[in-house]
Amino acid sequence: EVQLVESGGGLVQPGGSLRLSCAASGFTFSSYRMSWYRQAPGKERELVAVIANVGGVTVYASSVKGRFTISRDNAKNTVYLQMNSLKPEDTAVYYCNALGGGTTIRNYWGQGTQVTVSS
Repeated sequence: EVQLVESGGGLVQPGGSLRLSCAASGFTFSSYRMSWYRQAPGKERELVAVIANVGGVTVYASSVKGRFTISRDNAKNTVYLQMNSLKPEDTAVYYCNALGGGTTIRNYWGQGTQVTVSS
């Protein structure tokens, strides 16, 4: 059974930091591109950051570039999102995504973790 389990969300003051984790199981993690998305109330889900399955190439949304860092540990089947200098507009449910699978592309989602930035 494929599982993506996010953790690390919560309430933080503006300017604070959080580190999200996404533990993966049930598929070959090292072969999948991993991403973080977020969805704020009343808005569409948007891509936050991506990390390639090889080479460590990363891509960020312009709104988080310089503040967020995505990383992965293939030995632990885990992807992380370090979020610094958080702003109220970062408030959203954050979702982990896995895309890959060779000849048959698979697309997996986690259940999401709430991040609230408020004083």
